[in-house]
Amino acid sequence: MDDANAQVAAYLQQHETKGLLRFITCGSVDDGKSTLIGRLLHDTKLLLDDQVSALEADSRKHGTQNGEIDFALLVDGLAAEREQGITIDVAYRFFGTDRRKFIVADCPGHEQYTRNMATGASTADLAVVLVDARKGLLTQTRRHSYIVKLLGIKRVLLAVNKMDLVGFDQAVFEGIAGHYRALAAQLGIAHVDCIPLSALRGDNMITRSAAMPWYHGPALLEHLETVPVEGSSAHAAFRMPVQWVCRPNQDFRGFAGTVAAGKVAPGDAVVVLPSGRRSSVARVVTADGDLAQAVEGQAVTLTLADEIDASRGDVIAAVSDVPEVADQFAAHLLWMGDAPLLPGRPYLLKVGARTVGASITEIKHKVDVNTQDALAAKHLELNEVAVCNLHLDQPIAFAPYADNKVLGGFILIDRQSNATVAAGTLDFALRRAGNIHWQHLDVDKAARARSKHQSPRCLWFTGLSGAGKSTIANLVDKKLLAMGRHAYVLDGDNVRHGLNKDLGFTDEDRVENIRRVAEVAKLMVDAGLIVLVSFISPFRAERDMARSLFDAGEFLEVFVDTPLAEAERRDVKGLYAKARRGELRNFTGIDSPYEAPLTPELHLRTDAADPVALADEVVTALLQAQKNGLSR
Repeated sequence: MDDANAQVAAYLQQHETKGLLRFITCGSVDDGKSTLIGRLLHDTKLLLDDQVSALEADSRKHGTQNGEIDFALLVDGLAAEREQGITIDVAYRFFGTDRRKFIVADCPGHEQYTRNMATGASTADLAVVLVDARKGLLTQTRRHSYIVKLLGIKRVLLAVNKMDLVGFDQAVFEGIAGHYRALAAQLGIAHVDCIPLSALRGDNMITRSAAMPWYHGPALLEHLETVPVEGSSAHAAFRMPVQWVCRPNQDFRGFAGTVAAGKVAPGDAVVVLPSGRRSSVARVVTADGDLAQAVEGQAVTLTLADEIDASRGDVIAAVSDVPEVADQFAAHLLWMGDAPLLPGRPYLLKVGARTVGASITEIKHKVDVNTQDALAAKHLELNEVAVCNLHLDQPIAFAPYADNKVLGGFILIDRQSNATVAAGTLDFALRRAGNIHWQHLDVDKAARARSKHQSPRCLWFTGLSGAGKSTIANLVDKKLLAMGRHAYVLDGDNVRHGLNKDLGFTDEDRVENIRRVAEVAKLMVDAGLIVLVSFISPFRAERDMARSLFDAGEFLEVFVDTPLAEAERRDVKGLYAKARRGELRNFTGIDSPYEAPLTPELHLRTDAADPVALADEVVTALLQAQKNGLSR
């Protein structure tokens, strides 16, 4: 019995210490990705008897092999996938052999699910790109290969599948392999291996097939068991994003995280970024006790020799090789949102454990992932890739994605829905990020406000064209002047004659229109003024962005509300009539949406009250806010 227990323990120990390979299968629709994974699981004897029985039953019901086992059903788990015969979601499977453990992601082939494929590729060490021997390289093959390169996968295995359907012709295989190697060289993929196989029949899957005696390389499983797994260099400098500040009692304060690169030991000199404070490591703590050293991939808690203020998202790094800190970057971006990306719109950016405000300041160009050509673009649609300039509202410690995926990979999050709308890679910091600094001024906003005997505010009037925004703002301006207050009106039409005369009325230009005006309004408030902004400003995201520029209580959103029918009836400028005739495109309320405020500080109904009375209501609310020192 003791011998049996010892054998079990030895087997478990051997299994725990085996290496792990993460790989994805990708390619075009019907190239056989799911069949390949199903065949691997079946032929390596990793399926239980009840799983085999269920697979046989499913094959008779849903299969595409005339009642024979359909291996694709092992990973096509969604009902919609089985009904359509395609893979929609990313299916992850774990299996192992005596030599290595594997996690495989079966990625969808359809173009509209490119974002799902990118999700699977983000953690992979190897990409298995399948090609149908009858079809050769297709558009989606090129698309997936580009994303494989973009997301830092350095090794690709080209699996030329369905060789049985071309008579196991060596010339067909070599032609496809040659074309793919040329594509890989163009993309910059350094390591490419090619295997001819038939996933359905099992040829060259587990062992070499007698049907292709001209092929002298390894079978698929042998290649997976022996391909090198390239982690970060053992000589990389230490980096660890702080995920949690651990303080169970007053005697212990540690910084928990996973080592992203390099190694760390007690006594090592470290710096906390972005603050730049320096100290040394006192202890490397784990649940199983202190360590003499921690390496990449280990989750640890570090205690420092000095009391340093660090929080979630900060990076602890080696003093000998300090990461860059910046707030403006050049980046590659894969857009995953159903609504288009608009430059200037505010998002949240998550990199490592840090979340900051972000916006795309410029789309340099989008990339045709089939030809790698650079194309001009003002916005991005679903699954499009672009090179962009990125601005953050605070500096972060980072590394180029090519050097470190943890500190160089990011996602963008929609501020309203909290949905992930993009994934990207930081390429490098823009030079101006390090050259531009805030200039200290001795006369500040408080001093300017005191000289004017008022509290500066931004009143943001929003509503449909014809709702009465400019009328009410003008009346408020006159009332404030009569009271000796210093105010100024920024009107949408007037600003478009000067500052924003280069902008049109597309969604992209509307976003930039509001961004510029919000920045001007911020400067006016800093000058101690009460600024009255009268703009349609149809999108909540841009109004929220404008609010975020001001201190608490400085921004009051005034919703000038009137029914669309009443606004059309007024139509002083004749704009609605032109829009109805199709002569004026992208007109708010007709063919471009207006997103009404959800919780405005003031809600004015111009169809039910006189403009003078509404202006009095605004002045009263403003004076009350100034008296209280903050708004609702």
